[in-house]
Parts: sequence; structure tokens; C-alpha cells
Amino acid sequence: MVTQTVEHRPAPSASGWLKRYYFTRFAFSAAWVVIAFSVAKSVPPLAAIMLVGYPAWDALANFIDAQRSGGLGRNKSQLLNFIFSILTAIAVAVALRSSMHSVLVVFGIWAGFSGIFQLATAVGRWKSFGAQWAMILSGAQSALAGVFMILMARGPDPVGIANIAPYAAFGAFYFAVSAIWLAISDARKGGIRTAS
Repeated sequence: MVTQTVEHRPAPSASGWLKRYYFTRFAFSAAWVVIAFSVAKSVPPLAAIMLVGYPAWDALANFIDAQRSGGLGRNKSQLLNFIFSILTAIAVAVALRSSMHSVLVVFGIWAGFSGIFQLATAVGRWKSFGAQWAMILSGAQSALAGVFMILMARGPDPVGIANIAPYAAFGAFYFAVSAIWLAISDARKGGIRTAS
């Protein structure tokens, strides 16, 4: 009887970590956007810390996720994203000494490459987890946003953290959608297993 109970217990979701990861990234990005629009745009030292911190956080997040998914050696796109995000954080710190237009160019280049890396990661995960369409869209949109930021940086208008916040907001949205979609997918699979 005990053996039967164990056999019929629903298996732990293989995507449990991924859901928590996506929700955490959503929460961070959403908080970053709120602070960027409400406080940081008028407090330059805080804006500078946040601008350096955003790619640094992305590097840390990619590192942790890759470690939970077999290591950086098995996740080349996340390895590249990790390295490029660290270099971006350093480049932003240097660009802040020049101008916000330079910072926007750095963010644009980073958004383009990190979008491609994110898209590659999502495509690679499709077979294992499914429900990666939002991450694929996010990666593609990030790459396009990078081009837009570079073009904006070349213009004469003043720029600041508020010009980067929409990019982070879209990222937060896609992370939330991905987490919710995985939760729905797991619930459906759980229902099928219970019915069978």
C-alpha cells in the first residue's frame, strides 16, 4: 500500500527552478524600473549605481541559472552572456565618466548581444521545458531594442536612465509571462498524470 502511494504521487516539476528563476528576474527588473522612473532619474549617483548594477545582476543571474542547469561548460550561450554582461558592467562604469549618450551606446550593444544569447538559450531549452516562446520573443526584441538605443544615443536629445527603463520593463514582462506559462504548462501536465 505504501509503495502504491509513493508511485502515484506527482513527480516534482523539472521546471520548478526555471519558474523561480523567471519570477526572481521579473521581480528584480520590475523593482529596477520603478526606482529608475521614480527616484533615480533625478538622483545621478543612484542612477549610476543602478546602471552598473543591471548588467552585473544579469551576469550573476546567468551564472546561477547555468550552474543549476549543468554548468557554464554545457550552456555556451549563458557562458557568453555571463562574460559579456560582466564586460558591460565595467564598460558602463567607464562610460559614465564620459556621457549618458556613451552609456546608452554600451547598453544598446549589450542589449543586442544579450538578446541573441537569450534567444539561443531559450531555443536550447524548448525540448526540455517547452513554453519558451516568450523568452524567444524577449531575446529578439532585446536585439532590436539594442539597435534603437544606439540610434537614440546618436541623437541630440538628452538621455538618462529613464531611456533604458522601458527596455528593463519589457524584460520584466517577458520573464513574468514565461514563469506563468511554465506554471500553467506544469499544471496541465499534472492534471494529465492524475487523470491517467
